Amino acid sequence: MAAELTVTPSSSLADRPVRVRVRGLAPSQLVTLLASLTDERGVRFQARAFYRADGDGEVDAERHAALGGDFAGVWPMGLFWFLRPDALFQRLVKRDVAGGPFRVRLEVFDALRLVTGPEDQPLAACTAERWYVGPGVQRAPVREGRVRGALFLPPGAGPFPGVIDMFGGAGGLIEFRAGLLASRGFAVLALAFFAYDDLPRALAELDLEYFEEAADLLLRHPKVRGPGLGVIGVSKGAEVALAMAAFLPQVAATVWINGTASLHGTPLLYKDVRIPPIPYYPERLVLTELGALDNASVFGDPRDPAHSGSAIPVEKVRGKVLFVVGEADRNFNSKLFAELATARMRKDSYRLLCYPGAGHLIEPPGSPLCSISGIRGSPMPVLWGGEPQPHARAQEHSWQEIIRFLELHLGPAASCQL
Repeated sequence: MAAELTVTPSSSLADRPVRVRVRGLAPSQLVTLLASLTDERGVRFQARAFYRADGDGEVDAERHAALGGDFAGVWPMGLFWFLRPDALFQRLVKRDVAGGPFRVRLEVFDALRLVTGPEDQPLAACTAERWYVGPGVQRAPVREGRVRGALFLPPGAGPFPGVIDMFGGAGGLIEFRAGLLASRGFAVLALAFFAYDDLPRALAELDLEYFEEAADLLLRHPKVRGPGLGVIGVSKGAEVALAMAAFLPQVAATVWINGTASLHGTPLLYKDVRIPPIPYYPERLVLTELGALDNASVFGDPRDPAHSGSAIPVEKVRGKVLFVVGEADRNFNSKLFAELATARMRKDSYRLLCYPGAGHLIEPPGSPLCSISGIRGSPMPVLWGGEPQPHARAQEHSWQEIIRFLELHLGPAASCQL
């Protein structure tokens, strides 16, 4: 019997689990399972694990422990979660979210293979499609008034709970999380706020009226269910999200992922309010052994009385906030920032999730850990932190909690199956 490698289902959303199995091996045969994909920039990512077949000549990633490789132990999704770039400092990000899936090639080789080349013939192979939009999800570019971004709508008449999705200090427009949220039944505006289209190239200030305009635009859409909406942001986007929660009555549910509790680097402007920022201290940058920038000390201490006027007025938050903290975040002292925010909030207005070993870039569970990567505007790669296995578990758990939180406070959403 020839070896057979299957992944079930062969086509799935990137945040959903699949089952990887090999049949037709010899009992106790040592094999190498290899996953590889090439992203839209041509960068290849790979993960490999070594398994020994059971007495029936089968390897089942759901039941059997990897003996070594990029991970060890029972990790059903290890070949996806532990993908690593061939070139250093690359982050796996789906850019053309609606244009097609990532195609992950899975191969099984006889014996232990630390390196595989074109001359190595696998015993069996298959391909898994990992999508960032479900069937029927529609993407439309947004260029209305000052607002720039992309709107993702689930299939059907709606109305759907509305969510604004933002990323951080690199600027531009990142859409993969918005596509996955829309596949879970939310109407999602992936919102750019600098370094995109005709928006400012650099972030000089946070004009909250821009974000208010975006919120009003989303809530006016006939397929969006009001009266409140959700906001999710990571890094600088989390800082913005928390400020929106404090000032904008439209915001009913906020997901803050590894952000701050004060304005840092850029002032906030809203009508007659101006919140001055805590300055950055770039002279405190630390260069790591690998040549990356460790930013953790660049942020001024928000507990310094001189910086008290820079705090986001979280005591004004009317909705609910979910704080998601990676305790191994090397970009921000996120745990401190979350604790400073929650200390000033009503106990019934927030929930705090802390994940030891997780880094800065906590993303949906289809995303492997990126602990260092280049970023727009930085002359060197930036250290994000995190350890692969606890980070993977944090992404899996936090994503399910985020979905539950948004549904609890915005109303149920209908997911698209794939």
